Amino acid sequence: MLAGNVHYRTQEDIPEQIPVFPLSGALLLPGGQMPMNIFEPRYLELIDDAMASDRILGIIQPQFDAGGYVEKCDCPKLCAVGTLGRITSLSETGDGRYIISLIGICRFRMLEEVMARKAYRRASIAPFLHDLSEDNGEENVDRTALLTSFRAYLEANELEADWESVEQASNSTLVNTMSMMAPYGPAEKQALLEAPDLKTRADTLIAITEIALARDNDDYDTVLQ
Repeated sequence: MLAGNVHYRTQEDIPEQIPVFPLSGALLLPGGQMPMNIFEPRYLELIDDAMASDRILGIIQPQFDAGGYVEKCDCPKLCAVGTLGRITSLSETGDGRYIISLIGICRFRMLEEVMARKAYRRASIAPFLHDLSEDNGEENVDRTALLTSFRAYLEANELEADWESVEQASNSTLVNTMSMMAPYGPAEKQALLEAPDLKTRADTLIAITEIALARDNDDYDTVLQ
């Protein structure tokens, strides 16, 4: 996996402990890009420390209940799986904020939180090493079904897409970009994150989208009645 200027190929390339950034409804996937606006003092400290070391941090969701509700507190319990990201760009705004860009490296399973004299949280992790491989099984993705679902969603929401770029994108780019951009809740985002392979993630995304479209149609019919 190439993230910025650095290749991550083996267990030795991945730190055993990382700073974690809890973020509800967020999804970073291997190879994906995530812009972030950092303003809380504890996370400004996290970014400073990451930039002074390996530029790596973990994006992970707070735990949620069956309805997707996330407890609002300073130290929520965290989901078991998140994604390592490498900071590839940083700019200062002049008003105390950082604007950063992350590229996903690989997913990780959180083993335990690590006590540290920091305002932010740290954890020991086990990386999903198969995410580092260039062979992600994208030939198994049903591209036709994926694009059909995507087109139906855009039409239902009166949205447009650059179809020339879409047609040129690889299956991997399509699946991961659509998963990250999809306006779904924490539970759906976590399901997409934890899908064991690219085909399963694509199938999950199609199923979630079809459910959302069916629900929207049911709501529309109810209003008409």
